[in-house]
Amino acid sequence: MSERIVTPGRMTLAELRAVLRGNDRITLAGDWQSAVDRAAQTVTDVIAGGDVVYGVNTGFGLLARNRISDDQLRELQVRLVRSHQTGIGAPLEDDVVRLILVLKAASLARGASGVRTRVVDHLIDMVNAGILPVIPEKGSVGASGDLAPLAHMSGALIGEGNVRVNGEVQGASDALKAAGLEPISLRAKEGLALLNGTQVSTALALKGLFAIEDVFRAALVAGALSVDAMKGSDTPFDPRIHDLRGHQGQIDVASALLRLMDGSRIRESHVDCDRVQDPYSLRCQPQVMGACLDQIRNTARILEIEANAVSDNPLVMSEDGQILSGGNFHAEPVAMAADALAVAAAEIGALSERRTALLIDPAMSGLPAFLIAEPGLNSGFMIAQVTSAAVASENKSLAHPASVDSLPTSANQEDHVSMATFAARRLMPMAENTSTIVAIEILAALQGMEFHKPLTSSPPLETVRATVRNAVSPYDEDRPFTADIEAVKRMIASGALAQGVAGITPSVS
Repeated sequence: MSERIVTPGRMTLAELRAVLRGNDRITLAGDWQSAVDRAAQTVTDVIAGGDVVYGVNTGFGLLARNRISDDQLRELQVRLVRSHQTGIGAPLEDDVVRLILVLKAASLARGASGVRTRVVDHLIDMVNAGILPVIPEKGSVGASGDLAPLAHMSGALIGEGNVRVNGEVQGASDALKAAGLEPISLRAKEGLALLNGTQVSTALALKGLFAIEDVFRAALVAGALSVDAMKGSDTPFDPRIHDLRGHQGQIDVASALLRLMDGSRIRESHVDCDRVQDPYSLRCQPQVMGACLDQIRNTARILEIEANAVSDNPLVMSEDGQILSGGNFHAEPVAMAADALAVAAAEIGALSERRTALLIDPAMSGLPAFLIAEPGLNSGFMIAQVTSAAVASENKSLAHPASVDSLPTSANQEDHVSMATFAARRLMPMAENTSTIVAIEILAALQGMEFHKPLTSSPPLETVRATVRNAVSPYDEDRPFTADIEAVKRMIASGALAQGVAGITPSVS
């Protein structure tokens, strides 16, 4: 197993993507132990001085007015972890849980949470041992942090609840023992520091971000293929048009489309045709996809900040010996970022579905009806486009913003919440839907190009065609589509589709 070194407070999106999608051994860099030790000592000193501090020697939420005696402080933390394990639904996937553990460890390692170094080490030890807590996906409103899911995570640290090891569910205590690890005994404030925080919603949002980035790149390729398949014009991608508007995403998308189509023999064959303008889903790709790219880039910036943030409460300022109660646990930045990503994912899919609809319409595309020989006997891409429309419609509903909703909790003490966890969790179903739409368009566009042979497309697009054709043959007559769609989706997710156009599609994050 190779080692991946990450620095608390300075983790990059590339590193976070590698943590999510890889299995490297994780090491935290820098002298983080000193800062953590100072903050833990501050908590000890505050308790010894008799001060009353929220979450250290008080109850929680509306019960913050209840003082807890010193001899009950450790029990307070254990009961907090147990009482907050209210999650329901399917367990979060292992890759997300792995990222949650790393995000939580890195946050605590910033030295503002008041935990001991042992707590941080324990989180990393579990990651490296492949011990991943079973965390139900539902139950967080994204304020006071992701309380319920992080409570399930924390239960595993103290040897309670279940974990997954190599995909198999085991009791946490047994799994820790088998790995040579001891359950942790929580001290003052440590349970609260573990439960407070936005690490679950952030991990879910990051997974959605990375998947939507992959789909975005594939959608640019699909759009270029469709322009060529319908003998559309590349004039709308002229950089002079986009420089006059000034949006960077639009400029970058137009440039990518021009480069993707450069050298196409199909394009050269109809330069002097009498078509005046293409439909918007072809012609306005820079404007629509560029707006999506700007949103994705801004979201990536926000999530990178949040991934490195200290988001529990209260926070320990060891330099001043103070413990301050604030609201960094409120996940509104994540919720709004996830909502923006959802809109972008829906629009990427909406534009792609419209291009597929054009391709199968002989009046618009100039190609055989439904892209098949002997239409009537064969139905061709008729129902593939229906599937595309179905999931595009699903995305419209899923794109409704979650961050505008709020239900008060904890007897109105927590009277405004972010709903960030659901906002982030719905991104993967949306990315999956959009991947389906784009995969269908790629298949349809390549089928359309079959009717232009012996003319060829550009070198980059011909590389894409060869990649797809290695797995999916052209449609000479009707056959089931599902396996072909899934094959292209795997190419999108693995990056195989983008390899042939590396350096042409714009940087996403």
